[in-house]
Amino acid sequence: MKKENKNISRRKFLGNSLKASIGTTLAVNFPMIVPASVFGKNAPSNRINVASIGCGRISVSHDMTGVARYAGARIMAVCDVDRNRANAGVAAVRSNYEKMAQFNGGLKGDWNIKVYYDYKELLENKDIDAVHISLPDHQHAIVGVHAVNAGKDVYLQKPASLTIEEGRILTNAVKKSGRILQMGSQQRSVDPWPQFKRACELVRNGRIGELKTVEVGLPGDPGGGNKTPMHVPDSLNYDAWLGATPEIYYTEDRVHAIDSSAKGITSRPGWLRCEQFGAGMITGWGAHHIDTAHWGMNMEYSGPVEIWGNASFPTDDPTYNGLWDVHGIFRTEALYANGVHMIVSNELPNGVKFIGTEGWIWVTRGNYRVTDTDPVADSNGIKPIDASSPKILQSVIGSNEIHLYESSEQHVNWLDCIKTRQEPSAPVEVGHRSCSACLLHHIAMKLKRKIYWDPVNEVFKNNDAEATAMLSRSRRKKYDF
Repeated sequence: MKKENKNISRRKFLGNSLKASIGTTLAVNFPMIVPASVFGKNAPSNRINVASIGCGRISVSHDMTGVARYAGARIMAVCDVDRNRANAGVAAVRSNYEKMAQFNGGLKGDWNIKVYYDYKELLENKDIDAVHISLPDHQHAIVGVHAVNAGKDVYLQKPASLTIEEGRILTNAVKKSGRILQMGSQQRSVDPWPQFKRACELVRNGRIGELKTVEVGLPGDPGGGNKTPMHVPDSLNYDAWLGATPEIYYTEDRVHAIDSSAKGITSRPGWLRCEQFGAGMITGWGAHHIDTAHWGMNMEYSGPVEIWGNASFPTDDPTYNGLWDVHGIFRTEALYANGVHMIVSNELPNGVKFIGTEGWIWVTRGNYRVTDTDPVADSNGIKPIDASSPKILQSVIGSNEIHLYESSEQHVNWLDCIKTRQEPSAPVEVGHRSCSACLLHHIAMKLKRKIYWDPVNEVFKNNDAEATAMLSRSRRKKYDF
C-alpha cells in the first residue's frame, strides 16, 4: 500500500471515530495494564498528528502545552525560520510529553520529531493532519490559507489578520476548504476562564435589561526600541521572517531576542510594537476583549457601523528617535446597528463592562496569565466577574433560555472538532469579525475622524477613498497568498 493511501485511510478513521474517544484531558487519570498508546482510542492510527508552526513564546508556553493535554493527538513536527527556536521547540515538545506521559497514554518525548525551517515543506507532509500557527501577526492569514489549502486543520493564534482584506481572504479559503479552523480566542472556553461565558450568557438573557453601552479596557504600548542596524544572525532566515511585508534592515528589537534560552523565547518580542507587523494592543488584546464584547452583544458575525476616536503615536513627536511606532494612549468609540455604543480605551480597567438599562456586568481574566507579559487585574479589589447587583450573578439560566457554546479548553475543543467535523468555539468568521472591528478602530485612530462602515459588504460608505486604502497593504509576491 502506498504511503498516501495509508494516510487517507487513517484520516477517514479519525473522521469516523466515536464521540466516546474524544476529549481525554489531564482531568482523566487511571491505571492501565496495557498502554493506551498500543491499543484503543489513542493508538497511533487514531491519533491526530499535529505540527507546530512557530516556536516562540506563545507556542512553547501555551499552544504546545495545550495540544499535549490531549491524549488523542501528538505533536510530530515543528517549524521556525529561526533554527535556534526550531531546535528549542523540539526540546519543548519532548519536555511537555515527558510531564504529561501519565495522562496521555504513555507517550514519551523520545520519538522522532521532525524539524522544518520552511513551513511550506512541512505542509507537504501528508502524515500531518493539523497545525497550530503561532507566528507574528503579519503571517497569520497567509500561512493559514496555505495550511487549509494543503488540507490541514488549523489552530490560529489571534488576531486573524494584518488587514481586513487578508482576513476575508482567509475566511473564504477556510470555508471553501472545509477544514476546521479554531481561533486562539481562549476567553470562549471555560478553562481557565468560565466567567466570560457566564457574563455573556447573562447579558444575552437580559439580566441587565436592554444593553446600551460596552466599555472595553485595553493596555497601550510605550515607544522605544533600538534602531541601530545589526547583522542578521546566522540562525535566522530574516527574509522569510519578514514574509509579505516590505524589506527593511534587521535589528533585534524589531524581531525577537536571538537566544535559545527560555528567556529569549518567552520574552516579549519587538515586532508587537512595530506597525509593519501588527496594529499594537488594539488587535493584540482587542482581539480577545472585543470578541467577548461581540459575544455578549450578539454581534459575532457583524461589526460597527460608525467608528471614531483618537490615539497618540510615538511618531507624533518630531524628535522621536525610537523604533517602535504602534499606538500608545487612546480612546476610540463605535456604534453598532442595534444601537449599542462601544468605548475602547487604555484609561478603562483591562476587561469588558456591559451596561444595560437595569444594571451592569463586568468581566476580566483576573490574575491568570497565559504568558508572563500579560497584563492582569489590579489588586485593589477588581473581581474577575462582578455586577451592579449580586442577584444578577446569582441568576440561573433556564433550560428555555439562551445557552452559549460550551467549550472546555480551546485546544481541546479544536481537536475534538477535528474528529467530529463540527464547528469549533471560535470559528474563522467570528475571529475575522472581531479582528476587523479592531482594525476599524485602528483606522479611526490613524485618520482621527469618524468613519462609516458597512459590515454586510465590508466596505466603507460615502466613497471614503482614504479609509478604503487602509483595508489592505501591498505584499511581496514570493510570500503572498
